[in-house]
Amino acid sequence: MRGKASWCFSYCSNILVMAAPRSIIIDIGKQRHEENAKEDSPTSKKPTGAKLDGRSLLSHWELAVAVSVFLLFCIGLFCVYSTMPAAEYGKIKLPRSISDLRVLKDNLATYAKDYRGQFILGYCSTYIFMQTFMIPGTIFMSLLAGALFGVIKGLVLVVVNATAGASCCYCLSKLIGKPLVNWLWPEKLRFFQAEIAKRREKLLNYMLFLRITPTLPNTFINLASPMVDIPFNVFFLATLIGLIPASYITVRAGLALGDLKSIKDLYDFKTLTVLFLIGSVSILPTILKRKRTYE
Repeated sequence: MRGKASWCFSYCSNILVMAAPRSIIIDIGKQRHEENAKEDSPTSKKPTGAKLDGRSLLSHWELAVAVSVFLLFCIGLFCVYSTMPAAEYGKIKLPRSISDLRVLKDNLATYAKDYRGQFILGYCSTYIFMQTFMIPGTIFMSLLAGALFGVIKGLVLVVVNATAGASCCYCLSKLIGKPLVNWLWPEKLRFFQAEIAKRREKLLNYMLFLRITPTLPNTFINLASPMVDIPFNVFFLATLIGLIPASYITVRAGLALGDLKSIKDLYDFKTLTVLFLIGSVSILPTILKRKRTYE
């Protein structure tokens, strides 16, 4: 039991180490670098103790909510892992490369077969946690679903978990995400807001297009949707349906992990073209309506 508790703590720590999404870290680093460069300029005026127009990024209340929700998820994750049957814990860790994923798949194949229910619960909890807090690595989880459960079951598992995690991220962003989104992606947010304003009548079609195609990052869509007044029902439905094509490609690739060299191989020019063609079908009614209006 002591070994299990130790592993649970180790595994949760492994997830937390990855909890800062790379894209956000890069964006924050760039903005801080630009801010420091402006401050170091001899012509710039240096405000005394000012942070983001005189205030910190998050208020005390917002910070308390963020920490509380994060800790609540961590406790739930720890409880799920602590109830799972014994295994060779040292070999189970979140993959960070295709080679790590192959090793993990080999170690989990028998375990997932013998304890299917417990394993799926642990898998779902991990996936939703990572998606909610924008932790990189969900694409490896999708590949793992295909490798362990096949295309149909793996696709259902991935789409349901990705939608649940994105919905949690939407709700969390609605509470505390506005200053973060405004700080990280101000120009992208203004563009998104303008596009949404032009497509209010066919909002579901446009959201489906964004989900199917890689036009905007899913992380940005999850966080920014509440900021531009996208209703939750539209967000949920577009996410549930729109993630199917890309998830199918990823899950299907999980069946042939031995042939996959890197993540970049998943989305080559041909695959991206197919996704854009599928996405174009979703906005076809909007295009036709505009054409009839102009005529």
